[in-house]
Amino acid sequence: MEKWRGKWALVTGASSGIGWALAEQLAAKGANLVLTARRADRLARLAQEVAARHQVRAEFYEADLARPQAPGEIFRFIEEKRLPIEILINNAGFGAYGEFHKVEAQPLLDMVQVNVASVVHLTHLFLPAMVERRSGYVLIVASTAAFQPVPYISTYAATKGFDLLFAEGLSEEARRYGVHVCALCPGSTVSEFHEVAHQPLHMAGPQEPNEKVARVGLQALAEGKPRVISGARNWLSVEAQRFAPRWLVTRVAARMFMPR
Repeated sequence: MEKWRGKWALVTGASSGIGWALAEQLAAKGANLVLTARRADRLARLAQEVAARHQVRAEFYEADLARPQAPGEIFRFIEEKRLPIEILINNAGFGAYGEFHKVEAQPLLDMVQVNVASVVHLTHLFLPAMVERRSGYVLIVASTAAFQPVPYISTYAATKGFDLLFAEGLSEEARRYGVHVCALCPGSTVSEFHEVAHQPLHMAGPQEPNEKVARVGLQALAEGKPRVISGARNWLSVEAQRFAPRWLVTRVAARMFMPR
């Protein structure tokens, strides 16, 4: 990751959790940052802290990726400042827990916009310059939920399944141009995810530190891996599913996540 020193990285969802940790670790390796999220106060604090601690440049732009216009606005902000983004971190995302028919439609539609549409849009905006330079990195934060249906967070799991397949396919496309694309698949992580999703914390199970998840993702991205699962327990869980019928995996997940 030392080769990222002096390069510009865009991190979405940087105001907390894995996004905050990704920004910190990129800055520690000497990368300059453009931080974006909905909470400008947190972004301002993070930008000030990493700039002072790691002697890098840090810009921030308040944006809500649930708005379809937001990716274009972020792109124009960066273009106006003439900041060549060589590392794109598509981290922003959220979930919504509960029986599908009982969850309001708007949060589900916003989730698809943030977790899927904005990832495609931002990648489409920044990838062409990477291809032209024959150099670039794109990290897409998926989830271990991407590997199977997960009742009661069905929409979230489906969006992360899209992110995983999108990243793996794009990784093979972009490799010939010197651009690396990687899907980071964490399991339960110390973050605000469960609070935002209204998912009971007792369902979270063992949680990995967001700093560890960020480190695993960035290392895999630097090494050119198309995907990485953070944590041995999570890796074993995903691999074990391959030996069971899909209906059984879904039934077990339903029992684990069923509201009590």
